[in-house]
Amino acid sequence: QVQLVESGGGLVQAGGSLRLSCVVSGRAFRWLSMAWFRQHPGKEREFVAAISWTGGSRYYGDSVKGRFTISRDNTKNTVSLQMKSLKLEDTAVYYCAAQDGNEYYSPRRYDLWGQGTQVTVSS
Repeated sequence: QVQLVESGGGLVQAGGSLRLSCVVSGRAFRWLSMAWFRQHPGKEREFVAAISWTGGSRYYGDSVKGRFTISRDNTKNTVSLQMKSLKLEDTAVYYCAAQDGNEYYSPRRYDLWGQGTQVTVSS
């Protein structure tokens, strides 16, 4: 059974930093493209960042460019999201997602999802 388990969410002040991690089990991690999405209450899931299975290509949503960094460690089956200069509008549930393909931006292309981790940015 494939599992994606996120960790690292929490409460942080605006301007602060937070690091999210997602551990994948039950599947060959090194062949998976990985991504982070987030969801604000009452809204659709929003693309945050993605990384190719080699780690050689990275993609970011416009709202997080220059502030967030996605990375992966294929020896630990882990993908991470380093978030800096956090803003109030970054408050959301963050989801880790995986796919076999390379169409990164749409959540419909991902068939594996974690349970989500809450990130709350306070003023």
